[in-house]
Amino acid sequence: MKNYSYIGISLVILVFGIIVIPEIIDRIEGEAVVKSNRSDTKEEREASKKELAYVIMNGEKKRIPDFSFVNQDGDTITQEDYKGKVFVAEFFFTTCPTICPIMNKNLVGVQEKFKNNEDFGIASFSIDPTHDTPQVLKQYAEVHGIDHQNWHLLTGDREEIYDLANSGFNIYAGEDPEAEGGFAHSGYFALIDQEGFIRSREDKFGNPIIYYRGSVERGKQVGVGEEEPQIDILEQDIINLLKNGAKD
Repeated sequence: MKNYSYIGISLVILVFGIIVIPEIIDRIEGEAVVKSNRSDTKEEREASKKELAYVIMNGEKKRIPDFSFVNQDGDTITQEDYKGKVFVAEFFFTTCPTICPIMNKNLVGVQEKFKNNEDFGIASFSIDPTHDTPQVLKQYAEVHGIDHQNWHLLTGDREEIYDLANSGFNIYAGEDPEAEGGFAHSGYFALIDQEGFIRSREDKFGNPIIYYRGSVERGKQVGVGEEEPQIDILEQDIINLLKNGAKD
């Protein structure tokens, strides 16, 4: 009977080796082995405790310029509505077929993290203001679960919005007939402190990362050389600013 048991165990081991080991080898050879989300590593935790860097341009701390646009409720919103708040800014459009759905899915998650925090906000500037009227933005907000009191979907003069994106935030946005949806823009989020300065954590070389990748889905497993998600570290840095405030 013991011999039969040994034979049975040997068969199980043999089958396991035939089925599983080649699959593991194929994954390694195809570089399908993925890196886990590193936001909870010691390095990331330590970075989240450090004072966030200021973005320096032309020798000065980068402060966002004044703006005035209309939100999804038809209210005029300016930079003064965000004064004293930590907020995230993005540039998007409602008919975007590529990165915008990922960006706003990520931001809805951030919204839930700071659901009841009156000192936090989000500014979503439409780069297709002709289509994205307040009524369209209102419907978009309802469909996507956007309901934070300080999350404003903003529309207005096209040239003013493009100037705000390209010169005010230095986040590219513009029309592009060859791009899907007719507009080209980056998938970055900017983090702004209570005094209107753009802030970010530093990379391992001591340089500010400047912006956060908004177009990579939170928790996505990525292959070697692919961009990693940064929504978890964005949330850590929002908490950092809310706790420590602006230092200017």
